[in-house]
Amino acid sequence: MARVLVCDPTDAAALDEIRRAGHEVVEKTGMTPEELVETVPDFDAMVVRSATKVRREVVERAATGRMKLIVRGGVGLDNIDLEAASEAGIDVRNTPAASSVAVAELALAQMLACSRYITVADSTMKAGEWNKKAYSKGKELFESTLGIIGMGRIGKEVARRAAAFGMSVLFYDPNVDSAGDVQARKVDLDTLCRESDYITLHVPHTDDTHYILDKPRFDMMKQGAVIINCGRGGTVNEKALLEALESGRVAFAGCDVYEEEPVKDNLLARHGNVVATPHIGAGTKGASNRVGKEVASIIVDYFKV
Repeated sequence: MARVLVCDPTDAAALDEIRRAGHEVVEKTGMTPEELVETVPDFDAMVVRSATKVRREVVERAATGRMKLIVRGGVGLDNIDLEAASEAGIDVRNTPAASSVAVAELALAQMLACSRYITVADSTMKAGEWNKKAYSKGKELFESTLGIIGMGRIGKEVARRAAAFGMSVLFYDPNVDSAGDVQARKVDLDTLCRESDYITLHVPHTDDTHYILDKPRFDMMKQGAVIINCGRGGTVNEKALLEALESGRVAFAGCDVYEEEPVKDNLLARHGNVVATPHIGAGTKGASNRVGKEVASIIVDYFKV
């Protein structure tokens, strides 16, 4: 029997599945970093989403006890110190496919909200205003060009949905030669920035992707471009994006992720031409259920006798 520590909210049915396999499940969400360090040695596995940060101190403390497996319910692994886990001999798994559709749909929703003034039109209507003329100057996705930075699972799901809107799709990804069954043309990053009406990012935050969109690339974009980031904070230079919004080079931006989270008085999130959401890309019931099932499957299979 394994003892499983659940650090972030996880689908209840999935946890019941782990229990039915004979394992003990302990839910302790919202722990401070200090509490987490003290707790981890007594468990064989831990489950985290995006809130819990599994830094080197946590991994090294876990390695003094029983810990064998860390499961990240979600796509990215940037909240886990993978180098420390490897050194400690602790396996790390994630659920890359489970939330792809949810994130892709939010990216399209952000594009539509930016293009048709959805949020500002709604807020002014609720304030009793009727600004039909002001908000009847929107853009259509139809026959526009979408540039996707990162053609992994989520990027491909975005491309499939963009095709249904009649968009032409370009992509940049040095790790992918072809988009497979998705209609998309591979280009270099500068070409993508120059030719795209909409640009959406779906890459992890690494040394290679840090500020992959910065002032020089904003300067080469079409006047009135739209930027969507439902991937990871730190891939877009927020200060440079603000400057591009002020100059009109970038007309609108949809932001679900930020350089620092949770956001505190973030100028980008408060900008009038930004549709801001609080890192809810994977926040659907369907995605939560799929993530939970995959988490349960990983743990049950790993500790199968």
